[in-house]
Amino acid sequence: MRLILASASPRRLDLLARIGVTPDAIDPADIDERIPAGELPRVHAVRLAAEKAAAVAARYPDDLVLAADTVVAVGRRILPKVEDEATLRQCMALLSGRRHRVMTGVALALPGGGQRTRLVETMIAIKRLSPEEIDFYVGHGEWRGKAGGYALQGYGEVYVRHIAGSYSNVVGLPLAETRHMLKSAGFDLA
Repeated sequence: MRLILASASPRRLDLLARIGVTPDAIDPADIDERIPAGELPRVHAVRLAAEKAAAVAARYPDDLVLAADTVVAVGRRILPKVEDEATLRQCMALLSGRRHRVMTGVALALPGGGQRTRLVETMIAIKRLSPEEIDFYVGHGEWRGKAGGYALQGYGEVYVRHIAGSYSNVVGLPLAETRHMLKSAGFDLA
């Protein structure tokens, strides 16, 4: 059975390798990722993962297609994928001294049709950040393109006081849940 990864994320590819999975092809979905007014973070993450999987599955109807979408949320507010310093500073100020949730929607499109979805949520507490700490983080640049602007697997880790839940979820793909989804769909795993 072939597996298609509907993601351009190098982190997701690295995470899959940790469970012994190498996709047969990588074909990122090109969908509209805007947030409709009033859409809650959990719904948003699962919807985007499902839409990505469906878009790519249309090109590979006889294969498994794995897609995911990770959202960082403070309350009901979804933080953006950060592309500029001003947005990063806004996100860091909002996260400073607070708890937030990282949610990943995972979707697996099945050969011949059908789809399974899963939502995994991790709670993170960030220490209160000084202006100097924010400046330090801005200088590293690892935040570009990351939801909420920080990388738990990088310099952002030094600001985390507490994490409850899946570490790999925060990096971009919850491994235990993804492995279970693939195995239950008949994908050959050790």
